Amino acid sequence: MYTLFMSLRKIIHVDMDAFFAAVEQRDHPEYRGKPLIIGGDPRSRGVVSTCSYEARKYGIHSAMPTAQAYKLCPHGIFTGCDFDRIKEASIQIHEIFHKYSDLVEPLSLDEAYIDVTENKIGEVSATRLAMRIKDDIYKKTKLTASAGVSYNKFIAKVASDFNKPNGLTVITPNDAQEFILNLPIRKFWGVGKVTEKRMLQLGIKTGRELFEYKEYELIELFGKAGPFFYNIVRGIDNREVEIVRIRKSVGREHTFSEDITDKDILRDFLNKTAMKVESDLRKSSKKAMTITLKVKYHDFTQITRSITAPCYLYKAKDIMLYIDSLIPKTLIGTKPVRLLGISTSSFFGEEEDKYGLMQYWLPFKPEEIAPRFNYL
Repeated sequence: MYTLFMSLRKIIHVDMDAFFAAVEQRDHPEYRGKPLIIGGDPRSRGVVSTCSYEARKYGIHSAMPTAQAYKLCPHGIFTGCDFDRIKEASIQIHEIFHKYSDLVEPLSLDEAYIDVTENKIGEVSATRLAMRIKDDIYKKTKLTASAGVSYNKFIAKVASDFNKPNGLTVITPNDAQEFILNLPIRKFWGVGKVTEKRMLQLGIKTGRELFEYKEYELIELFGKAGPFFYNIVRGIDNREVEIVRIRKSVGREHTFSEDITDKDILRDFLNKTAMKVESDLRKSSKKAMTITLKVKYHDFTQITRSITAPCYLYKAKDIMLYIDSLIPKTLIGTKPVRLLGISTSSFFGEEEDKYGLMQYWLPFKPEEIAPRFNYL
C-alpha cells in the first residue's frame, strides 16, 4: 500500500437505504414487507424514482419505466411519495450529521460525506462515530442507513454500498489496496456506462487489471481521466469534503406525453427550454462554455451531444445557436422523441473538473502548481 498522506483523514459516507420508499413504508404499515415502487402510474410514461428492497428482488431499479416495472412485478404497490415527509426526514438526518462535524458535504437529500478527523465530541474512532450516527438516525426517524468509513472519499463511498441495507463497512489504510484491486470496475467513481464498456473491451474487469496500466497508457486511453484512474486504483484521492458543493451543470429536460417526430415542434420546444436555462443561469449568476443536447427516443435509447463554445455565454439565442449545430448529429425529425433536454456546464470561474484536475491559464509559475499534488 502506498504512503499517501502525512496525516490520514477520517471520512464517513452515509447513504440512506431506499430512502423515499423507506419513508413511505414507515408511514404506511400496509406497505411494509411488500414490493413498493415509487414513481408514476404504470399506465403512464413515468419512471421509477426508487423502490423498496422487496421490489429490487424482481429486477426493478431507479430510472426504469414504470410500465416495465409493472411487467416484472404486477402485484407490486405503485405510488407517489409525500415530499413534505421526505424533506422532514432529510432535515433531521442532516442535523444529525452536523451534530458530530461541521465538515459535511451533502450529495442529496439522503446522502453525505462527513469528515470526522476532528469532530465535535472528540471521538478518535471514526467507526464508533459512524455507529453513533446510524443509531441516532434510526432513533430519530425509524429509518436505516448504510455507512462507509475510510481515509478518503472514493473508498468511503464505495464502502457504504458494500453491505446494504443497514450496513457498516470500514476500510483501513492497510486493507485498502486489496479492497480496491478486487473491486468491479463499474464500482469505480467516474466510470459510467461508456467508460465501463471501453474498459471491459480492454480486459479491465476489476481494479487488479486497471492497476497494471501505467499512467501514460491510461492518459492515451482515457485522456484527462487517466491520472485520476491511475491514482484511485492506488488508493489516492485527495478531494476534500466540501461544505458547499459547486453546481456542475444547469439545465432543463422534459418527457413528452406522446412521442414526437415533427422537427419544428421539437425545435420550438428546445427554444423555450433554452429560455428557461437562460433564466436559471441568470439566477445563479453563471456563464457556461459547454452546451449539451440530450435526446431520448421512443425505444428508450438515449444520446447526448455536446459542443464547447470559444467564449462564455448565457443567453438563450446563443445557446440555441449551438443547439442548432447539434440537432443534425441526432435523429430528431426522423425517429420519434420521448424526451429532450438542454444542459450547460464548464462555468466561468470553475477551477476544477470532476476528476479534481485544475485548469491553469498561461503564463504560470511552477510553484503555483506544486502544492496541488501529494508526491509519493
